Amino acid sequence: MKKDWKKKYIGKGGLFALVAIPMIWYLIFYYVPIYGVQIAFKQYNPSLGITGSPWAGLKYFKQFFNSYYFKDITLNTILLSLYTLAIGFPLPIILALIINEIKGTGLKKAVQNITYIPHFLSVVVIVSMLTIFSNPNYGLFNSIRGILGMDPVDLMAKPDMFRSLYVFSNVWQHMGFNSIIYIAALSSVDPALYEAATIDGASRFKKILYISIPSLIPTIMILLIMRIGSIMNVGFEKVLLMQNPINKETSEIISTFIYTNGIQQGQFSYSSAAGLFNSAINCVLLVIANKVSKKVTGSGLW
Repeated sequence: MKKDWKKKYIGKGGLFALVAIPMIWYLIFYYVPIYGVQIAFKQYNPSLGITGSPWAGLKYFKQFFNSYYFKDITLNTILLSLYTLAIGFPLPIILALIINEIKGTGLKKAVQNITYIPHFLSVVVIVSMLTIFSNPNYGLFNSIRGILGMDPVDLMAKPDMFRSLYVFSNVWQHMGFNSIIYIAALSSVDPALYEAATIDGASRFKKILYISIPSLIPTIMILLIMRIGSIMNVGFEKVLLMQNPINKETSEIISTFIYTNGIQQGQFSYSSAAGLFNSAINCVLLVIANKVSKKVTGSGLW
Protein backbone atom coordinates (compact mmCIF):
# COMPACT_ATOMS: atom_id res chain seq x y z
CA MET A 1 0.00 0.00 0.00
CA LYS A 2 2.84 2.36 0.92
CA LYS A 3 4.70 1.58 -2.31
CA ASP A 4 1.55 2.21 -4.37
CA TRP A 5 1.13 5.58 -2.68
CA LYS A 6 4.74 6.55 -3.42
CA LYS A 7 4.46 5.40 -7.04
CA LYS A 8 1.30 7.44 -7.47
CA TYR A 9 2.57 10.73 -6.05
CA ILE A 10 6.37 10.78 -6.48
CA GLY A 11 7.42 12.86 -9.46
CA LYS A 12 4.28 15.03 -9.34
CA GLY A 13 5.72 17.70 -7.06
CA GLY A 14 5.36 20.36 -9.76
CA LEU A 15 1.64 19.71 -10.09
CA PHE A 16 1.16 19.81 -6.33
CA ALA A 17 3.08 23.09 -6.15
CA LEU A 18 0.88 24.52 -8.92
CA VAL A 19 -2.27 23.58 -6.98
CA ALA A 20 -0.77 24.77 -3.68
CA ILE A 21 -0.43 28.41 -4.83
CA PRO A 22 -4.19 29.08 -5.41
CA MET A 23 -5.05 26.94 -2.37
CA ILE A 24 -2.83 29.07 -0.12
CA TRP A 25 -4.32 32.23 -1.64
CA TYR A 26 -7.85 30.98 -0.92
CA LEU A 27 -6.93 29.98 2.62
CA ILE A 28 -5.40 33.37 3.43
CA PHE A 29 -7.99 35.62 1.79
CA TYR A 30 -11.20 33.55 2.00
CA TYR A 31 -11.01 31.07 4.89
CA VAL A 32 -8.84 32.82 7.50
CA PRO A 33 -11.09 35.96 7.47
CA ILE A 34 -14.07 33.75 8.42
CA TYR A 35 -12.67 33.96 11.96
CA GLY A 36 -13.73 37.61 11.98
CA VAL A 37 -17.40 36.78 11.31
CA GLN A 38 -17.95 36.72 15.08
CA ILE A 39 -17.67 40.54 15.01
CA ALA A 40 -21.31 40.56 13.85
CA PHE A 41 -22.32 39.00 17.19
CA LYS A 42 -20.10 41.21 19.36
CA GLN A 43 -19.90 44.86 20.33
CA TYR A 44 -16.54 45.10 18.63
CA ASN A 45 -13.94 47.39 20.10
CA PRO A 46 -10.59 47.51 18.20
CA SER A 47 -8.66 48.10 21.43
CA LEU A 48 -10.09 44.89 22.95
CA GLY A 49 -9.76 42.79 19.81
CA ILE A 50 -12.23 40.27 18.43
CA THR A 51 -12.11 37.77 21.30
CA GLY A 52 -11.99 40.46 24.01
CA SER A 53 -15.01 42.44 22.79
CA PRO A 54 -18.26 41.92 24.75
CA TRP A 55 -20.95 39.61 23.34
CA ALA A 56 -23.95 41.36 21.76
CA GLY A 57 -25.91 38.41 20.35
CA LEU A 58 -28.36 39.31 17.57
CA LYS A 59 -28.49 43.00 18.52
CA TYR A 60 -27.00 44.29 15.26
CA PHE A 61 -29.04 41.95 13.06
CA LYS A 62 -32.24 43.25 14.68
CA GLN A 63 -31.01 46.81 14.27
CA PHE A 64 -30.36 46.20 10.57
CA PHE A 65 -33.69 44.42 9.93
CA ASN A 66 -35.67 47.09 11.79
CA SER A 67 -33.96 50.04 10.10
CA TYR A 68 -36.05 52.17 7.71
CA TYR A 69 -33.57 51.66 4.86
CA PHE A 70 -33.38 47.82 5.11
CA LYS A 71 -36.20 47.27 2.62
CA ASP A 72 -34.88 49.86 0.15
CA ILE A 73 -31.25 48.72 -0.02
CA THR A 74 -32.24 45.03 -0.14
CA LEU A 75 -34.71 45.72 -2.96
CA ASN A 76 -32.13 47.82 -4.82
CA THR A 77 -29.58 45.00 -4.52
CA ILE A 78 -32.00 42.33 -5.76
CA LEU A 79 -33.36 44.44 -8.65
CA LEU A 80 -29.88 45.41 -9.87
CA SER A 81 -28.69 41.80 -9.62
CA LEU A 82 -31.71 40.37 -11.45
CA TYR A 83 -31.46 43.05 -14.15
CA THR A 84 -27.75 42.23 -14.60
CA LEU A 85 -28.50 38.50 -14.71
CA ALA A 86 -31.41 38.84 -17.17
CA ILE A 87 -29.42 40.95 -19.64
CA GLY A 88 -25.82 39.98 -18.94
CA PHE A 89 -26.12 36.20 -18.70
CA PRO A 90 -27.69 35.23 -22.08
CA LEU A 91 -25.77 37.71 -24.27
CA PRO A 92 -22.34 36.00 -23.93
CA ILE A 93 -24.03 32.71 -24.96
CA ILE A 94 -25.52 34.38 -28.04
CA LEU A 95 -22.15 35.97 -28.88
CA ALA A 96 -20.40 32.58 -28.53
CA LEU A 97 -22.94 30.98 -30.89
CA ILE A 98 -22.41 33.80 -33.42
CA ILE A 99 -18.59 33.53 -33.22
CA ASN A 100 -18.85 29.75 -33.60
CA GLU A 101 -20.80 30.22 -36.83
CA ILE A 102 -18.25 32.60 -38.40
CA LYS A 103 -16.29 30.63 -40.97
CA GLY A 104 -13.47 33.05 -41.82
CA THR A 105 -10.59 32.77 -39.34
CA GLY A 106 -9.57 36.42 -39.77
CA LEU A 107 -13.09 37.75 -39.18
CA LYS A 108 -13.57 35.42 -36.20
CA LYS A 109 -10.34 36.65 -34.55
CA ALA A 110 -11.29 40.27 -35.23
CA VAL A 111 -14.71 39.86 -33.58
CA GLN A 112 -13.15 38.07 -30.60
CA ASN A 113 -10.47 40.74 -30.09
CA ILE A 114 -12.93 43.63 -30.41
CA THR A 115 -15.32 42.11 -27.87
CA TYR A 116 -12.57 40.97 -25.45
CA ILE A 117 -10.65 44.26 -25.15
CA PRO A 118 -13.20 46.20 -22.99
CA HIS A 119 -12.86 43.57 -20.27
CA PHE A 120 -9.32 44.74 -19.55
CA LEU A 121 -10.33 48.37 -19.01
CA SER A 122 -10.37 49.60 -15.43
CA VAL A 123 -13.73 50.15 -13.73
CA VAL A 124 -12.59 53.73 -13.12
CA VAL A 125 -12.09 54.20 -16.87
CA ILE A 126 -15.54 52.75 -17.64
CA VAL A 127 -17.29 55.04 -15.13
CA SER A 128 -15.30 58.02 -16.41
CA MET A 129 -16.47 57.21 -19.94
CA LEU A 130 -20.07 57.02 -18.73
CA THR A 131 -19.70 60.39 -16.98
CA ILE A 132 -18.27 62.03 -20.13
CA PHE A 133 -20.86 60.42 -22.44
CA SER A 134 -23.67 61.56 -20.11
CA ASN A 135 -22.50 65.17 -19.87
CA PRO A 136 -25.46 67.42 -20.80
CA ASN A 137 -23.21 69.90 -22.69
CA TYR A 138 -20.95 67.72 -24.86
CA GLY A 139 -21.72 64.08 -24.03
CA LEU A 140 -22.27 61.48 -26.75
CA PHE A 141 -25.65 60.42 -25.37
CA ASN A 142 -26.93 64.00 -25.38
CA SER A 143 -25.53 64.65 -28.86
CA ILE A 144 -27.67 61.75 -30.08
CA ARG A 145 -30.65 63.09 -28.11
CA GLY A 146 -30.08 66.50 -29.76
CA ILE A 147 -30.16 64.94 -33.25
CA LEU A 148 -33.47 63.30 -32.32
CA GLY A 149 -34.85 66.65 -31.13
CA MET A 150 -34.74 65.77 -27.43
CA ASP A 151 -33.54 68.02 -24.60
CA PRO A 152 -30.14 67.31 -23.01
CA VAL A 153 -30.15 65.56 -19.64
CA ASP A 154 -27.51 64.41 -17.17
CA LEU A 155 -28.21 60.65 -17.22
CA MET A 156 -25.85 59.97 -14.31
CA ALA A 157 -28.02 62.20 -12.14
CA LYS A 158 -31.28 60.41 -12.98
CA PRO A 159 -32.15 57.67 -10.45
CA ASP A 160 -34.33 55.79 -12.96
CA MET A 161 -31.41 55.55 -15.42
CA PHE A 162 -28.82 54.24 -12.96
CA ARG A 163 -29.61 50.52 -13.36
CA SER A 164 -29.69 50.65 -17.17
CA LEU A 165 -26.39 52.53 -17.35
CA TYR A 166 -24.80 50.05 -14.94
CA VAL A 167 -26.11 46.92 -16.64
CA PHE A 168 -25.51 47.82 -20.28
CA SER A 169 -22.03 49.23 -19.66
CA ASN A 170 -21.31 46.02 -17.73
CA VAL A 171 -22.53 43.92 -20.66
CA TRP A 172 -20.37 45.89 -23.11
CA GLN A 173 -17.32 45.48 -20.89
CA HIS A 174 -17.60 41.76 -20.04
CA MET A 175 -19.72 40.11 -22.75
CA GLY A 176 -16.77 39.12 -24.96
CA PHE A 177 -14.65 37.78 -22.12
CA ASN A 178 -17.56 35.84 -20.59
CA SER A 179 -18.22 34.16 -23.94
CA ILE A 180 -14.79 32.43 -23.91
CA ILE A 181 -15.96 29.48 -21.80
CA TYR A 182 -18.94 28.90 -24.14
CA ILE A 183 -16.70 29.08 -27.22
CA ALA A 184 -14.43 26.48 -25.57
CA ALA A 185 -17.44 24.24 -24.90
CA LEU A 186 -18.61 24.58 -28.52
CA SER A 187 -15.14 23.70 -29.82
CA SER A 188 -15.44 20.28 -28.15
CA VAL A 189 -18.61 19.36 -30.06
CA ASP A 190 -18.01 16.52 -32.53
CA PRO A 191 -17.95 18.00 -36.10
CA ALA A 192 -19.57 14.77 -37.32
CA LEU A 193 -22.82 15.92 -35.69
CA TYR A 194 -22.88 19.06 -37.84
CA GLU A 195 -21.94 17.07 -40.96
CA ALA A 196 -24.75 14.57 -40.33
CA ALA A 197 -27.20 17.44 -39.80
CA THR A 198 -26.07 19.05 -43.09
CA ILE A 199 -26.63 15.77 -44.96
CA ASP A 200 -30.11 15.57 -43.44
CA GLY A 201 -30.83 19.06 -44.80
CA ALA A 202 -30.79 20.96 -41.49
CA SER A 203 -30.45 24.73 -41.76
CA ARG A 204 -27.82 26.67 -39.83
CA PHE A 205 -30.45 27.82 -37.33
CA LYS A 206 -31.58 24.21 -36.69
CA LYS A 207 -27.97 23.13 -36.15
CA ILE A 208 -27.64 25.83 -33.50
CA LEU A 209 -30.99 24.86 -31.95
CA TYR A 210 -30.51 21.09 -31.86
CA ILE A 211 -26.71 20.65 -31.63
CA SER A 212 -24.93 23.77 -30.35
CA ILE A 213 -27.35 24.84 -27.61
CA PRO A 214 -27.90 21.33 -26.12
CA SER A 215 -24.11 20.88 -25.96
CA LEU A 216 -23.89 24.10 -23.93
CA ILE A 217 -26.59 23.19 -21.39
CA PRO A 218 -24.24 21.65 -18.74
CA THR A 219 -21.89 24.66 -18.92
CA ILE A 220 -24.81 27.12 -18.88
CA MET A 221 -26.37 25.49 -15.83
CA ILE A 222 -23.13 25.41 -13.81
CA LEU A 223 -22.41 29.08 -14.56
CA LEU A 224 -26.04 30.02 -13.89
CA ILE A 225 -25.93 28.29 -10.48
CA MET A 226 -22.75 30.20 -9.64
CA ARG A 227 -24.32 33.49 -10.74
CA ILE A 228 -27.45 32.85 -8.69
CA GLY A 229 -25.24 31.95 -5.72
CA SER A 230 -23.67 35.41 -5.88
CA ILE A 231 -26.81 37.33 -6.80
CA MET A 232 -26.53 39.61 -3.74
CA ASN A 233 -22.92 40.48 -4.59
CA VAL A 234 -23.30 43.31 -7.08
CA GLY A 235 -20.15 45.02 -8.39
CA PHE A 236 -19.36 47.22 -5.40
CA GLU A 237 -16.59 49.34 -6.96
CA LYS A 238 -18.60 50.33 -10.02
CA VAL A 239 -21.76 51.10 -8.05
CA LEU A 240 -19.77 53.24 -5.60
CA LEU A 241 -18.08 55.17 -8.42
CA MET A 242 -21.40 55.74 -10.23
CA GLN A 243 -23.20 56.72 -7.04
CA ASN A 244 -24.01 60.35 -6.25
CA PRO A 245 -26.43 62.07 -3.83
CA ILE A 246 -29.06 62.45 -6.58
CA ASN A 247 -29.23 58.80 -7.77
CA LYS A 248 -28.69 57.29 -4.30
CA GLU A 249 -32.32 56.17 -3.98
CA THR A 250 -31.66 53.45 -6.61
CA SER A 251 -27.87 53.09 -6.33
CA GLU A 252 -27.58 52.40 -2.59
CA ILE A 253 -27.09 48.63 -2.23
CA ILE A 254 -25.99 46.40 0.65
CA SER A 255 -22.28 46.41 -0.30
CA THR A 256 -22.10 50.24 -0.49
CA PHE A 257 -24.07 50.43 2.75
CA ILE A 258 -21.49 48.15 4.42
CA TYR A 259 -18.65 50.33 3.11
CA THR A 260 -20.29 53.55 4.30
CA ASN A 261 -21.14 52.27 7.77
CA GLY A 262 -18.20 49.93 8.33
CA ILE A 263 -15.23 51.76 6.81
CA GLN A 264 -16.28 55.41 6.83
CA GLN A 265 -18.28 55.48 10.08
CA GLY A 266 -16.49 52.72 11.99
CA GLN A 267 -19.63 50.71 12.81
CA PHE A 268 -17.81 47.41 12.39
CA SER A 269 -20.25 45.08 14.15
CA TYR A 270 -23.29 46.60 12.47
CA SER A 271 -21.81 46.41 8.97
CA SER A 272 -20.53 42.87 9.65
CA ALA A 273 -24.08 41.80 10.52
CA ALA A 274 -25.33 43.26 7.23
CA GLY A 275 -22.53 41.50 5.34
CA LEU A 276 -23.25 38.17 7.03
CA PHE A 277 -26.93 38.50 6.13
CA ASN A 278 -25.90 39.14 2.52
CA SER A 279 -23.64 36.06 2.44
CA ALA A 280 -26.30 33.86 4.08
CA ILE A 281 -28.83 34.75 1.36
CA ASN A 282 -26.25 33.89 -1.32
CA CYS A 283 -25.54 30.53 0.34
CA VAL A 284 -29.26 29.62 0.50
CA LEU A 285 -29.79 30.65 -3.15
CA LEU A 286 -26.76 28.57 -4.23
CA VAL A 287 -28.12 25.42 -2.56
CA ILE A 288 -31.63 25.93 -3.97
CA ALA A 289 -30.34 26.65 -7.50
CA ASN A 290 -28.12 23.57 -7.42
CA LYS A 291 -31.00 21.33 -6.25
CA VAL A 292 -33.36 22.65 -8.94
CA SER A 293 -30.69 22.26 -11.63
CA LYS A 294 -29.92 18.68 -10.58
CA LYS A 295 -33.61 17.81 -10.67
CA VAL A 296 -34.39 19.52 -14.01
CA THR A 297 -31.21 19.03 -16.09
CA GLY A 298 -29.11 16.54 -14.12
CA SER A 299 -26.23 19.06 -13.99
CA GLY A 300 -25.00 20.68 -10.80
CA LEU A 301 -21.99 21.81 -8.79
CA TRP A 302 -22.20 18.82 -6.47
